[in-house]
Amino acid sequence: MPNTVLLSRVYTGERAFHLVQGDLLQEPVEAILNPANDNLAHGGGVAGLISRAGGRIIQVESDDWVRRHGPVSHAEPAYTGAGTLPFRYVIHAVGPIWHSGDEPAKLAAAVRGSLWRAEALGVESVSMPAISTGVFGYPKDLAAPVILAAVDGYLKESQGSLREVRLCLYDALTVAAFESAWASLPPVS
Repeated sequence: MPNTVLLSRVYTGERAFHLVQGDLLQEPVEAILNPANDNLAHGGGVAGLISRAGGRIIQVESDDWVRRHGPVSHAEPAYTGAGTLPFRYVIHAVGPIWHSGDEPAKLAAAVRGSLWRAEALGVESVSMPAISTGVFGYPKDLAAPVILAAVDGYLKESQGSLREVRLCLYDALTVAAFESAWASLPPVS
């Protein structure tokens, strides 16, 4: 079953933000975001799926990144190639673990930092999952408005290469939380 665009917003400069239900690994984009931990150990959750699907090279490049740069921060994500996946890059976004303190600010920084990294790489289209809402335990209904507002604010301000941001959600509960929060976004001016 192909991925389905559920909701869209269009910004100046022909930029768009889409809420999508489907499989992140089937997205028609140049880069995907991997919800990673700060040491880029891609063992479980979406990170594990991406690493297994793209091949061992993603973990090898991730280990090299950490060796050269140290642990990855929320605001400055790492990136690697995509191995055998059909993308140019995997951007490794480190979202907060629930109950780690200051979660909304950390989550917003991870989203904005990932979009900045995509533009720094010259990427025009990127897709992301609901960062931190899986293994890291961030409640979906609390993460949704933070993630949506961070993407919306970024697209309203940025003049870079990014033309399309897709938020790809897999399950019905996550979709429901994000559809509900979408209605609260301010109008695009």
